[in-house]
Amino acid sequence: MSLHKLTVSQLRKGLLKKSFSPKEILDDCIQRIQKLDTILNAFPIKCFEKAYDQVKKLEQIKDIDFEKYPLFGIPVGVKDLNDIKGVRTTQGSHLFENYIPREDDNIVSSMRKNGALFPGKTNVPEHGFGATTTNDLFGTTNNPYSLGKSCGASSGGTAVSIASQMVPLAMGSDFAGSLRTPASFCNIAGMRPSVGFVPTSRRGMGWSPFDVEGPMARNITDLKILLSGMVKNCNLDPIPTSFIDKSKLNMQPKKIDLKKLKIAVSHDLGFAPMSKICRDDFDSKINLLSSLFESIEFAHPEMNEADKTFYLLRGIGFVNDFSEINEKNPGSLGHVIVDELKRASEISIKDIGWAMSEHTKIFRNAEKFFENYDVLITPAASVPPFNHEEEYPKNIDSKIMENYLKWEAISYGVTLFGGPSIVIPCGSTENGLPFGIQIISKKNSDIDLLDIAFSLENSFKDIPSLNFDDNNYDFES
Repeated sequence: MSLHKLTVSQLRKGLLKKSFSPKEILDDCIQRIQKLDTILNAFPIKCFEKAYDQVKKLEQIKDIDFEKYPLFGIPVGVKDLNDIKGVRTTQGSHLFENYIPREDDNIVSSMRKNGALFPGKTNVPEHGFGATTTNDLFGTTNNPYSLGKSCGASSGGTAVSIASQMVPLAMGSDFAGSLRTPASFCNIAGMRPSVGFVPTSRRGMGWSPFDVEGPMARNITDLKILLSGMVKNCNLDPIPTSFIDKSKLNMQPKKIDLKKLKIAVSHDLGFAPMSKICRDDFDSKINLLSSLFESIEFAHPEMNEADKTFYLLRGIGFVNDFSEINEKNPGSLGHVIVDELKRASEISIKDIGWAMSEHTKIFRNAEKFFENYDVLITPAASVPPFNHEEEYPKNIDSKIMENYLKWEAISYGVTLFGGPSIVIPCGSTENGLPFGIQIISKKNSDIDLLDIAFSLENSFKDIPSLNFDDNNYDFES
């Protein structure tokens, strides 16, 4: 039985009926990884024996209760920035290639307690920073829809592992689009939750509103299941979300009447670069979707200072995370991080105060905006998947990008809002590569946004979908 083709909901039903066991699911998953990963390079760190040890512990649970164990028997990929006890966490860096944590981090611990199986760690760029998933330690992860193209970053290994059906679920993280861009490039769903919705002990700057952990899956129903398994209280994360009723995560996403929603759409949030091909594809998709809603308006929050604000606040994080490493181990960090450190060294206290004040304005502008609109929809990426050798899109329609991050402004602009955003597949570009849309709502509306995304996903009947087919791969070469 090809269990890798089944959704998580289908796997759950099979487990309840005892049509197959967690071990059989893991067997199929591992066979799939062994078959495809020599080509895709999404799972550089494998821990199959430890996963089988997890299965033995699950066998002690006689009555399956998916409310108590939402991830029971489901293989989940873990990003190589997160700690699994006894398994290397390298961050894609030679500096940490032999680091073996003694404990799970809090999110991995939550997923383990909720019944997940961990077959391995998914690839990242060095320390999670870069425009494509590649590093000197493990090499480059290939886009499953076009092997010579980028899968995005930094959750590229995560996205590829799901898109190629090596695992049904995998976790990602998102700062400037690290989860959303790979989801778009690889034809899967990915969610950046509201800041603090998924508590994490991993962030070095706990009060930072930027770095969040989130789920990635093939569809919204599976996405919500993984989110429910990632969430648990963590007093080590200072940003509180205890007032949100997270018990609703155990419920299936529900279809809502899309006609009742007030929809805003934007090509570029007023400041982000956007290629003509993605702008045109977005327009054609919105035209197909327009009948689903009562009305659609082109609108977005005011955010003229988004670039400067984001770069300044991001620079503070680079100084905190990497300046000591750079001083103690000169030459050990890649040029992306070194260049960011150079820029950050020029930031003044006055700059920091201005950026914090401006960020507050952008957040408040967004909250006021969502008083008038239920959701904002944008393209998920400014360009289609690009060639590996480009490193990042250095120009978009002849407009030069001033740094490696500018092309992701459509993502990091939304990061400044602090609220949730979900990327879902929306057919393909005119050249046949995956195309995704980004659905955004106000802070702490995560569960409502999941219902909206689910309803949209189920309404895409007029948009031809892309289907992954590994029969196109040459396994002999």
